[in-house]
Amino acid sequence: MPKRLPYVPREEEIRRYYETVWKTRKLADLVPIKTVLYTGVRQAADGSRIELPCLATTTDDDLVTWEKYPGNPVIAAPPPGFDVLGFRDHGVWKEGGTWYQVIGSGIRGVGGTVFLYRSADLVRWEYVHPICVGDRHQTGEIWECPDLFQLGDRHVLMVSPIPLRKTLYFLGSFREHRFEPQHQGVVDDGGYFYAPQSFTDEHGRRIMLGWLWEGRDQSAQQAAGWAGVMSLPRVLLPRSDGTLGVQPAPELQSLRGRHARLEDATISPGSGTSVELQDAALEIVAEFLPSQAAQFGLKVRCAPDGSEQTLIAYDPGSAWLSIDREHSSLDTTAHREPHGTRVQLADGEHLTLRIFVDHSVVEVYANTSACLTSRIYPSRADSVGVELFARGGPARLQKLDAWEMGSIWAGHA
Repeated sequence: MPKRLPYVPREEEIRRYYETVWKTRKLADLVPIKTVLYTGVRQAADGSRIELPCLATTTDDDLVTWEKYPGNPVIAAPPPGFDVLGFRDHGVWKEGGTWYQVIGSGIRGVGGTVFLYRSADLVRWEYVHPICVGDRHQTGEIWECPDLFQLGDRHVLMVSPIPLRKTLYFLGSFREHRFEPQHQGVVDDGGYFYAPQSFTDEHGRRIMLGWLWEGRDQSAQQAAGWAGVMSLPRVLLPRSDGTLGVQPAPELQSLRGRHARLEDATISPGSGTSVELQDAALEIVAEFLPSQAAQFGLKVRCAPDGSEQTLIAYDPGSAWLSIDREHSSLDTTAHREPHGTRVQLADGEHLTLRIFVDHSVVEVYANTSACLTSRIYPSRADSVGVELFARGGPARLQKLDAWEMGSIWAGHA
């Protein structure tokens, strides 16, 4: 059979598209146009994937129906001169009258890469150069979901590297459209936060949401009929120590329901203190004072007999904050490995943990400096308890507030 050539739209088709879009844009005040750049994927003859940027527009406020640009793809091939591994995921912004686009990729044998393009109309794109290239041994082979933005007086580049299964951030400078990293960190060390995207809201805040992997075997996902959820919205903050700060969006307080408080308590080893509220969806804010305990924290999604429980634990000696899932579920398909991160407290600094428990998701924020997000799958309906614990000495709790969390869907339980 003759080789099938890629479809190339006639000039007349492209001209009609431009006329249609232009006529619609004249009515933009009445019918605003929404535009999306996405990765179109098809299979090559040898079975490999061809990934190229495509464009679509809509006037549908519900974003259900879209019109694909007849000249797709808007970039015909990866930039010449590179042996690329992947060419997908798009971050777009505008400077003056020029649009810029970063695309995630990787250079074989070198490392993850972000390529930069520019355009006057979102349709015809000119390749500029790589804005940043990583070391495959340190930061992965391919960088997915690049996100570049200014935060304070610095710029942030976020990437999700293959095969690291986590999201890295680089703080640095962005001059002459090249990014120079000066600090590197992990966005979320809980093991399940990936591929985040962010935006600047009307208050000037940088808001980020990420995708959360499943933490159970493939067979369990197929039996459940779904896989993957989104994180809560987070506000990104520049910190004075040169790292990236994070805290949950204040708007989440609107979900708070029934409230319980505990103040000025000593948590002794072997005698856990229960929190009054019990639910599968809770927000908890707990402030601990420096203490003699070797480890302290909270247990969430606890069964009455302790057969299921998830530990959120802090070790003052090593400054290690972790989520321990060894007994999170009696279901053998649930993953159990722990994840953690270092949270070094300054002299006299208290440890404040803000914890969101939402059925299979646990998000833990520590002093705006670190975040851990994990997945748990308790099998018992009564695994909804919360307890404070201490090991190797007493722990001091200054105060704890807990709220039942309502649904984000108005009118739904």
